[in-house]
Amino acid sequence: MAPRVRATSVPGLLVVDLDVHRDERGWFKENWQRTRMVGLGLPDFGPVQHSVAHNGPAGVTRGIHAEPWDKLVSLVRGRAFGAWVDLREGPTFGAVHTEVLDEGTAVFVPRGVGNSYQTLIEDTVYSYLVNAHWSADAAYTMLDLADPTAAIPWPVPLSAATVSAKDRDHPLLTDVSPVPPGRTLVLGAGGQLGRALLDAFPHAEGLTREQLDLTDPDAIRALDLADVDTVLNAAAYTDVDGAQTPAGRQTAWSVNATAVSRLAQAATEHGCTLVHYSSDYVFDGTRESSGEDDPPSPLGVYGQSKAAGDLAVAGVPRHYLLRTSWVVGEGRNFVSTMRDLARRGASPLVVDDQVGRLTFASELARATGHLLHARPATGTYNVTGGGDPASWADLAREVYRAEGADPDLVRPTTTGEYARGADREVAPRPPRSVLRLDRIRAAGLDPEPQLDALARHLHRTT
Repeated sequence: MAPRVRATSVPGLLVVDLDVHRDERGWFKENWQRTRMVGLGLPDFGPVQHSVAHNGPAGVTRGIHAEPWDKLVSLVRGRAFGAWVDLREGPTFGAVHTEVLDEGTAVFVPRGVGNSYQTLIEDTVYSYLVNAHWSADAAYTMLDLADPTAAIPWPVPLSAATVSAKDRDHPLLTDVSPVPPGRTLVLGAGGQLGRALLDAFPHAEGLTREQLDLTDPDAIRALDLADVDTVLNAAAYTDVDGAQTPAGRQTAWSVNATAVSRLAQAATEHGCTLVHYSSDYVFDGTRESSGEDDPPSPLGVYGQSKAAGDLAVAGVPRHYLLRTSWVVGEGRNFVSTMRDLARRGASPLVVDDQVGRLTFASELARATGHLLHARPATGTYNVTGGGDPASWADLAREVYRAEGADPDLVRPTTTGEYARGADREVAPRPPRSVLRLDRIRAAGLDPEPQLDALARHLHRTT
């Protein structure tokens, strides 16, 4: 039987039916096989400690403990009745799942879910992998094994079970303080994307560039990641042309590469999920479209620095790298500039040989929320607006139409002609910034077509 993963009524609590190979010698199983199990839907939770508990008589009962880490539990030998109670803050607080465990069953238990088991035969050996080192100082949330609300149907009555004095002295559900969610931290909170993320994650904490200087290694080392579950890194140096200057080159590499590498190391050490945002500029735009696994081929300093940051993020066990293009949020951007020009009746020169899709910051925030809720396999996901690609000139004409201005006032030009008229060096741009969206769609999110999103944005911000 091939391994499979089953969902339960407790969100994030997953049962794994393992493939156990048996013959006259005994049996063999892969208790944790990262590539296969992540592919089946288990989180890439990054275990750092393996512990084993031997239980002598049948009826040994342990729990109910909600610990500050994720774990994968299984049996090395014997049979047990497992019971899990959701002790996390939220609508499923108090939800219960039970399962009979043997050598062919494992259960992934997320942080904040109460874990307990009762052995059904003698000499049952219980095994668990955890993604934080055990500490005597760790704070657990406990629940009474006999809580009447949870009403766990223990096969061996608790009066006849072997239970430690400590485990008999836990509070009832009505007295349990729900486990709060891990903190979410938004870096670059003052930018267009950062503000959209704070709107989408109202309980998140935001740090602006003034509050956290990512170019200062001491500041990153001092960053408090205690109880932080997720870091959303919207901080970046995005002055594409400025990155071509001597000073800008240093800043671009410092913010987009060196700081990201330090942040990736910190996220790994603290077991955080790191969400990082990258750019179509990591590609040279010579392909019809670019997929997540295509090798980077940046043309300019900005793209090179972003590609280097991507490589650092890829080493974090729990990461989502969102590559995007032509981001528009609240504030000054291409769309707001074209709208102002349309209202003044101006006739701007706009390049028509760069093709891609707009991505609204709210759409990036929506994709972020979807990935963190659905928890597909970690890795890189392209996220842009959907629909047909368009040139900058095409999009400018759409803004003019929406404003009731004559779209023919938008005068097309080439990137080369535009660069010759600029007052500083213009960085090379990818001619096609079209990112393939198959992977994010397979993960359950269909990006809104860019022209629909543009119309909605213009209506909302009038």
